[in-house]
Amino acid sequence: MSLVLTVDGARWRAHLLSTVTRHPGIVPVAKGNGYGLSLGRLARRAQWLAEHAEETGAPLDVVAVGTYDEVEEAASRYAGDLLVLTPWRPFGAALDLQDRTASRVVHTVSRPADLAALRERDPEARFVLEQLTSMRRHGMTRRDLEAAAETLATAQGGGARHRLRGVAMHLPLNTTSHLGEVTRLINDVVASGLPTRTVFVSHLTSDELDRLATTYPDFTVRPRVGTGLWLGDRGALSVTSTVLDVHEVERGDVFGYRGRSVPKHGHIVVVSGGTAHGIGLEAPTGDQSLRARAATLARGGMDAVGFVRSPFSIDGKQRLFAEPPHMQASMLFVPSGARVPDIGERVDVRVRFTATDFDRVVIS
Repeated sequence: MSLVLTVDGARWRAHLLSTVTRHPGIVPVAKGNGYGLSLGRLARRAQWLAEHAEETGAPLDVVAVGTYDEVEEAASRYAGDLLVLTPWRPFGAALDLQDRTASRVVHTVSRPADLAALRERDPEARFVLEQLTSMRRHGMTRRDLEAAAETLATAQGGGARHRLRGVAMHLPLNTTSHLGEVTRLINDVVASGLPTRTVFVSHLTSDELDRLATTYPDFTVRPRVGTGLWLGDRGALSVTSTVLDVHEVERGDVFGYRGRSVPKHGHIVVVSGGTAHGIGLEAPTGDQSLRARAATLARGGMDAVGFVRSPFSIDGKQRLFAEPPHMQASMLFVPSGARVPDIGERVDVRVRFTATDFDRVVIS
């Protein structure tokens, strides 16, 4: 009666170990809904990976979380440091860390003014400096990095220099290659005079990481990896829904919340999974192609008459929503001639893991 994520545990764990082995400086990312697996589960698995360091050759000393509100949940399950990806600001949850975990937090600082404010509030705070990339979301320019370097150089006792853990680069998706941009950014780090040769990077391919290591042998490149680690072997993951009810309908029969009419003979199939799980909620894709725009227009036209392809598949064929999904269930239309599933049968569901909350996660 649930929307269930089933994980082939042996295959999934083997993928995690091989990924960490390939990237010995990896920083696992556990944030948000935990890529569908839950944040707490990922934190426990990161601890498991840390305990297998002798096998992987990769000491796992830090995990990245998304926000300060996620720190406690991860800290109770993972024993190492916690890098917070959201930049530190002198307000909000960043100021409410529990004493028992504050010393394990590595802050992200994206403005020179925040560096001064953080050091004034907590001289012992550890941090990375985020560099402004072509994403233009958060980060410091080359001039900002130079100002930060001067601040650290003049800090009393030089202790602040040792609390700098590196420079962070959050790179965009869907580009042909990041190497040109990363090369420029690393050169800016060198030119700024910052006392670090460690960079934390995201969204680089294995080949790009290898080439960076060859080009900058005096730098330590640490990849932050979320999707590629936890969801990298999709064959180990399957999502299923339960058929809750089946109703034969004739053309013109009225059904659903909105009193729509059935277009032709078939069956209304009610399945578990709705908007409370993230089913039917679509985030913008960013695809600007003519084909993508045409598909969006087509979906809008279908929605006007009640026909939108659902993520639920019966016998390998995606079935249409009979109407927009409900909170915890969805109504599908199965036309005459197609096999009608039995009540209690499981059907496959295609989901976006980062936007889906499952009723159950079963790991073998």
